[in-house]
Amino acid sequence: MKNLFIFVLLFTVLSPVYAGEIRVAVASNFANALKDITKQFEKSTGHKVKISVGSTGKHYAQIKNGAPFDVFLAADTRRPELLDNEGIAIAGSRFTYARGKLVLWSPQKNLIDENGLILATNAYDYLAIANPKLAPYGKAAQQVLQAKSLWNSLRSRMVRGENIGQTFQFVKSGNAQLGFVAASQVKKAGVISKGSFWEVPQQDYTAINQQAVLLSNNEVSSAFVSFLRSEKALSIIRDFGYETL
Repeated sequence: MKNLFIFVLLFTVLSPVYAGEIRVAVASNFANALKDITKQFEKSTGHKVKISVGSTGKHYAQIKNGAPFDVFLAADTRRPELLDNEGIAIAGSRFTYARGKLVLWSPQKNLIDENGLILATNAYDYLAIANPKLAPYGKAAQQVLQAKSLWNSLRSRMVRGENIGQTFQFVKSGNAQLGFVAASQVKKAGVISKGSFWEVPQQDYTAINQQAVLLSNNEVSSAFVSFLRSEKALSIIRDFGYETL
């Protein structure tokens, strides 16, 4: 009995006493990177992270309506700033965790040229973009098409995803021959996936600075945000094709 008591005592002392679980709302483009980051975080801390993937606009509306998220990783700066100004986010917690890149991508080899000139041709039937009202990557795609004076002429050929994840699936499945997606969805460690692509020049759209905010002030959420800013997490973020500031 004495030995059993000692074992239980040691187990209690050595186990992560404050291990807990948090809920993180994340923009679709960052979902894969976050999964890798979360694995490392859970391994090193014993905490658990429950991930909810969706469009930045929808997450913002859910948070405004009381959704119990602890951390919000948006695909823009506007929604985190709104939550900050509205007193919903923890004051002083807002920061930029990544800068995203927009690419025009197709799983078909040699379909997309290195300057995106295909957009003005009839070499495709449908172009996929994310909803500009909900998804920052969709807004960036709209800016590119407007700059090329193609926004109005291509409206009838556009397939709109609710978020960038759905937009990627439209192209991957062949429902659209090409589409504007996040570089992180087709690129990791500098290697582009099968197909053809055009990396849109940064000057063609407003920089996609992606910000995070804390929504609950507890030890686990604070530890997660600290880990997100660590070199280990930043290395993962860069491997997925993002810039870190």
